[in-house]
Amino acid sequence: MTIDWLLGGLSLSTLAIALALVFGASIMRGLTGFGLAIILVPLLGLIVEPAEAVVISILLQLLAGPIGLRRILADGERATAIPISIAAILATPFGVWLLSVTAPDVARLAIALLALAAFGLMFVPAKEGAIPGRKETLATGIAAGVLTGFASMPGPPVVPFYLRRKLPPDVARASMLMVFFATAIAGSIASFALGVANLHLLWLSVLFYPALYIGTRLGEMAFGKVSEPVWRTLVGIILGVAGMAAMGRLLN
Repeated sequence: MTIDWLLGGLSLSTLAIALALVFGASIMRGLTGFGLAIILVPLLGLIVEPAEAVVISILLQLLAGPIGLRRILADGERATAIPISIAAILATPFGVWLLSVTAPDVARLAIALLALAAFGLMFVPAKEGAIPGRKETLATGIAAGVLTGFASMPGPPVVPFYLRRKLPPDVARASMLMVFFATAIAGSIASFALGVANLHLLWLSVLFYPALYIGTRLGEMAFGKVSEPVWRTLVGIILGVAGMAAMGRLLN
C-alpha cells in the first residue's frame, strides 16, 4: 500500500483543497439542508474530472444521509418528500447515463449553469404554504433525479419547491434532506451499475468523510440559532456564489 494510494492519487496540495471544499460545503449542508453538491461539484470539478466530482459528491451525500436522520424524518414534510423521492429515484439512472456520454468541458459548463439557475429560481415570487399539485411534485422529482445522476445536484428543483412556499426552516430543511438522501442512494447504485463509479472514487469519499461529518455537525449546531430571514438569505448567497465562482473559473 503506497502513499499515493492512501492519498487517493491526489497531491497533498490538491487533497488539502478538496478537504477544505468538502468541509465548507458540509457546514452549509448542515445549516441550510443543502449546498453540498451545489458548492462542491462545480469547484471540485475544476481540480478533478467532472464525472469524478459528481460521483464523489453522490457518495458523500450517501455517507451524510444518516447524520441526524431521526430529526430529519420527524421534521420533514412526508406528503411531498416521499413522492418526490420516488420519482427522483426512478429518473436518476438516466442522469448517470447522460453524464457518461457528455464531454468534460460541456459537463463543467452545464453544472455551472445549473448552479446559477438554482440561484435565479430563488427570485421567483413565493407561494403560500399549501402543498403543490401532483404535476409540480412529479416534475420536481423527475428533474431532481436527472440532475442527481448528471451533476449530483437535486437541489436546483428541490430547493425552490420548498423555500418558495415559506415553510418553517426546520420543515424545509428536513424535507430537502429526505429527498437528497433518497437520490444519493439511487445515484450511488446507478453510478456503480453503469460503471461511472469505482473503488478509487469510493476510497476518496471515505477519505473525505471526517471533513464531511465535522462540517455537517457544525452546521447543525448553528441551525436554529439563525433567524429565518438570515437563513433564507444564506441559501440565496450559497446558490449565487457557487454558480458564479464556477462560471468565473471556466471563463479564466
